[in-house]
Amino acid sequence: MKLGARIFKTGIAISLALFLATLLELPTPVFAGVAAIFAIQPSIYRSYLTLLDQVYGNLIGASIAVIFVLTLGPNYLTIGVAAILAIIIMLKLKLENTVPLTLVTLIIIMDSQSDDFLVFASLRFLTVLLGILSAFIVNMIFLPPKYETRLFQSIHSVSEDVIRWIRISIRHASDHSSVKEDIDKLTEKLTKVDQWYSFYKEERSYTKKQQYTKARKLVLYRQMITTSKKSLEVLRRLNRYENELKDLPEQFHMMVQERLESLASYHEQLYMKYIGKLRPEHSESSGPDAVLKRNEVMSIFVKEINLSTEVEEDEFSVYHLMHVLSALLDYEEQLEHLDLLIIAYHNYHSEEVDSDIENAI
Repeated sequence: MKLGARIFKTGIAISLALFLATLLELPTPVFAGVAAIFAIQPSIYRSYLTLLDQVYGNLIGASIAVIFVLTLGPNYLTIGVAAILAIIIMLKLKLENTVPLTLVTLIIIMDSQSDDFLVFASLRFLTVLLGILSAFIVNMIFLPPKYETRLFQSIHSVSEDVIRWIRISIRHASDHSSVKEDIDKLTEKLTKVDQWYSFYKEERSYTKKQQYTKARKLVLYRQMITTSKKSLEVLRRLNRYENELKDLPEQFHMMVQERLESLASYHEQLYMKYIGKLRPEHSESSGPDAVLKRNEVMSIFVKEINLSTEVEEDEFSVYHLMHVLSALLDYEEQLEHLDLLIIAYHNYHSEEVDSDIENAI
């Protein structure tokens, strides 16, 4: 586990819950601290949803506990049966994320040693509820990071690493095992990027203008992620078919290398264009010239296929080369689509790019 804001928020929430429970003279304040642990979330919106779910779940757990104690009495067997019933109900209501704290509430209420059971149960339920509210207060006070900035920085960082490896790999200067290890690491980073995207998507917009702008940004960032994944697929295939690429005719190899270098530069420039450091109309690899280059690569590739039919042992290399070219063409199409989205975004929201994002690269 990495040291981060959530760790500090958890500690602060526990301290606040214990302090408030002691201040209010609630019995066993430690239960408020335990409840606070379960309620800490990475975003305000998720914290709000968790607050509602935890309240519902603990009401269910407390109700089941009270019914079982009043009808069957508190003992090991009834506590186990009540826990099973609570889990079944929570799963039916799709509140499975709140099951642990609900069971904690149920157990501490059923573990009653007091003659006035209903007062005892109410106080313990309020203690748990205080812990949940303490965590929510901490989430509100300690604002989460700007998820849009973290999202863009993560996408850009992954893309930079992939582009660097593509440039090295096409020149056959990379170590095969090192690239393979980094591909696995980059895949994990893209999974984290998807999480940042989810956090950003969950952030609330309070005006129509903000909602409209964010809707465009969500489409834009999703395309950035898709494009990064396509670039990683190009790198994966370059690494997998490294030996076949080495055996390409010199002219064709240089053409593929030049095309990849052009697409890598195009990818880098799109980020600059998004943050406003390039003119929206600037585009190195789109338009008629790009079509000509694509057609040139494909025509030479067709010639190589025709030549390979005359030499039987070359067919295997040509077959695998198709995988590389298909990934390259797919990557190029995604770049062009991203370019169009960035241009459209700047046409309507050129003033909406955050200053933190402008300074990200």
